[in-house]
Amino acid sequence: MQESIAPDGSLCRVANPDQAGITVVLIHGLGLNQSMWEHQIGALAAGSPVVTYDLYGHGGSVAPPSTPSLSQFAAQFKAVMTHLGLDRAIIAGFSLGGMIVRRIAMDYPQMVMGLAILHSPHARTKEQHDAIQLRVHQAACEGPSATIDAALERWFTKSFHEQNPDVMDQVRHMVLANDPAVYPSIYQVLVDGVDELVAPQPAIKAPALVMTGDEDFGNNPAMSKAIAAEIAGADEASNAELVILPGLRHMAMLEAPDIFNPHLVRFCEQISRQHM
Repeated sequence: MQESIAPDGSLCRVANPDQAGITVVLIHGLGLNQSMWEHQIGALAAGSPVVTYDLYGHGGSVAPPSTPSLSQFAAQFKAVMTHLGLDRAIIAGFSLGGMIVRRIAMDYPQMVMGLAILHSPHARTKEQHDAIQLRVHQAACEGPSATIDAALERWFTKSFHEQNPDVMDQVRHMVLANDPAVYPSIYQVLVDGVDELVAPQPAIKAPALVMTGDEDFGNNPAMSKAIAAEIAGADEASNAELVILPGLRHMAMLEAPDIFNPHLVRFCEQISRQHM
């Protein structure tokens, strides 16, 4: 694993940099860091170099240089790619990361060979919007600890939550490590950023995998279906595969990598074969 700091202050890692396949870039979710991909890196690196990095304000990266936005995080991706000497990649994003990869596909389409949108939100009802806005308010008043216990219940199935306290501690540690002065402003992007992704302009035309769990209530199957339909309808050449994982919630990649990984690996291998 090669580790470096990009000029913009992003902590980057590259697994299997000499592999012949097309580079895959993994973008983590809100409050987490690149270590959340521990079960995916090895599976993907068997065929491709795999890049992970910490979003601004997370892990080992610097705080956001200005008010956080999806476009700012898309520009961070570009800075990381430039630092690593990469022109194009397959990009996969989880939750907030899934919003960021859509913004990347809008702002820098020439850099995107394929995108995986994983457990990521789309148009919300007023009730859904108000619920997440309340969590932002709680985080602003009380810090990241205010929402973590409820989040763990939403993110993992009840049985996995009860039987895997070590995983719960791992995720809790990631979230609690966030700077309470910065975290709420990034959380707000998760609320406000959805509006610019519904019926996106410019349209997203890259090949896509859209995936969520059928029990991921905040990033539900209806949202993923809408994301996939918008991409598939962009033009005749666009395509989007929809995968709904049965019996899984938000963090399926940690709870059930044996179920989650084959879909992501197959998608990346398919894109690589088309371009090799």
